[in-house]
Amino acid sequence: MFKEIEHTHYPPKKTMLVWDGDCGFCKFWKTRWELKTNGQIEFRTYQEVAKNFPDIPLKEFKKASKLIEPNGQVYNGPDSAYRSLYYSGNKIWHNLYASHKIFQSISDHAYNHIAKNRSFYFKITKIMVGNQPKSLKHFWFFYIFLLIALLYWVL
Repeated sequence: MFKEIEHTHYPPKKTMLVWDGDCGFCKFWKTRWELKTNGQIEFRTYQEVAKNFPDIPLKEFKKASKLIEPNGQVYNGPDSAYRSLYYSGNKIWHNLYASHKIFQSISDHAYNHIAKNRSFYFKITKIMVGNQPKSLKHFWFFYIFLLIALLYWVL
């Protein structure tokens, strides 16, 4: 499980989401978040910038993404994603995470599970929404329709 890092003494000038540049799943969803935040956040890989944050252990960058704000505040794992959406005007997810321990626990465990099984979830992502993060195809709708049709036919 990732460690909650709350603050850095080496903040960036612009809010920055730090992610794993070697992870296809991470790159896919980073691209989605980049579109949603419309230039308000700088997206950098930990491989590029971890050295700029000597008070954040490298192993923590490897375990979970980090959103780092100019005031030094650090958001980790699922809250890094939720807080980045905050910049797009979607404040509900970060607010839920910050105020509901059950939601926080579920998010943290789900994030940890996905992080440990990235290649599997990347395959699922591509099956459900396609290969292009800039233009998602909602194949999941088709799969649900097939499942309903199959259940109707069997029952």
